[in-house]
Amino acid sequence: MTTVQPALDGTIPTPKIPAARRRAEDYETWIDEVWPKYLEAAASGRTFTFAEIADEHRLPEPPDSHMWGRLATRLKEEGYTRTAGWTTSPRPTVHHSGVRTWKGTAAARRAAA
Repeated sequence: MTTVQPALDGTIPTPKIPAARRRAEDYETWIDEVWPKYLEAAASGRTFTFAEIADEHRLPEPPDSHMWGRLATRLKEEGYTRTAGWTTSPRPTVHHSGVRTWKGTAAARRAAA
């Protein structure tokens, strides 16, 4: 049983239930939806993780979780991103494991212009 701490005024706070993420039916549909958001992130010049962008834009999960790695590889191979370092994942399902951080390239900034 979970206990709930009432607020100072005695009210019970609304529970924070994470929104379920939808799953794309196939790779092509998924990549068509997520690709522009990652190009936008790369063009911004900020350092990011793939999970941060997915959470910010409420992007769908791919049909297979290994497709996240394929997306990262494609963006790097096409010259839009480069590796920037490492951080710990904010996703509770991976228990703060290490994840790569990414940064956009000049090609990504040109593509956004």
